Amino acid sequence: MSSRSFPVEIETHLSKILPSLVELRRDLHRHPEIGFKEVRTAGIVAQRLRKLGLEVTEGVGGTGVVGTLRAGTGNRAIGFRADMDALAMNEATGLQHASQVPGMMHACGHDGHTTMLLGAAEVLAKNPVFSGTIHFIFQPAEEGLGGAPAMIRDGLFERFPVDAVYGLHNKPNLPENTFHVTIGAMLAAADTFTVTFGGQGGHGGSGAHLSVDPTMAAAQFVTNLQAIIGRNISPFDQGVISVGHIGGGNYDAPNVIPSRVVVRGTVRSFAPETRDLLERRLKEVAQAAANAFNTTLEVNYERLFPSLHNPEDTTSRIVSALRKRFGDEQVDDKMVPVGGAEDFAYMLEQSTGCFFFIGAGKGPALHSDRYDFNDNLIADGVRYWITIAQEELPS
Repeated sequence: MSSRSFPVEIETHLSKILPSLVELRRDLHRHPEIGFKEVRTAGIVAQRLRKLGLEVTEGVGGTGVVGTLRAGTGNRAIGFRADMDALAMNEATGLQHASQVPGMMHACGHDGHTTMLLGAAEVLAKNPVFSGTIHFIFQPAEEGLGGAPAMIRDGLFERFPVDAVYGLHNKPNLPENTFHVTIGAMLAAADTFTVTFGGQGGHGGSGAHLSVDPTMAAAQFVTNLQAIIGRNISPFDQGVISVGHIGGGNYDAPNVIPSRVVVRGTVRSFAPETRDLLERRLKEVAQAAANAFNTTLEVNYERLFPSLHNPEDTTSRIVSALRKRFGDEQVDDKMVPVGGAEDFAYMLEQSTGCFFFIGAGKGPALHSDRYDFNDNLIADGVRYWITIAQEELPS
């Protein structure tokens, strides 16, 4: 079956509103807002949901919005989640709808995710081809600031109980309007570390032997980090440790040994036991380097997002529904796990459900300053949500 196999009234409605959805998406792109500051975006979401007749709750977990739509006599409830926040970076696309806010841009497509879910809410409000309750969850602060746990702490699933919750994210360089998922671990757990070596600075020439040199400890630590991956992680498992920042001394004083060097980086893993091992070994390697060069040591290891695991039952059911709707060739249920992280993982720890990628076609990668959401995804993104509504809440 093709993506056009929806009831005529749904396709007619979607075709009618599609230009306005593209306009909305580009408006959101022009006015990006970073995590927990999505005031304008959340206001637009709430206003549009109210005009559709949904029950709307604002301020969930900060700037989060939940719209509730009921139809028929079904007693099941599901959640549909989209993220709203932008990134703190400058845009270099040169597009007419490029960001008008210096230092902020929608470089991950959350403007498109918000638009697709609003489009689904409009189509389903006008064409209630389901029986039950849908909570449309518009989440703030997905980009590393913990918007999902903030909503959960604010009672998201107590105030809006669901039997399952679903998510969707665009992914460049996968075929346009194809759907991708894998059962089990699909996205990595993401952790951040900050390791500080302290010593006694001195003259890099005449007094080097009198110093306690933290650069030596830092250099050994960075070099030995990769031995954790190569010698402690099974070749059948996956883990990544990357250093993203090294800071110490003064650029204009290359002849001075600094008294402090800071090393910061990220750790990615999929299995909980691997996550535990990586944290433990990183701390041990840092301590060994400090001991070797007689420096002081401070280690701050922060666990950010858990690994995102798709449950087998709900994922298989949605895969089957999407294949019936879009065709077998449009749905890949054996996607290679991705080293990126998603705080939707917190929601899947609270409820069953699943998380899909929609292929965005060839183009700049996510988080690139030249990235722009592909508006050709909007219609099939709306159809994705409607397919799940019909599968999970049959009328």
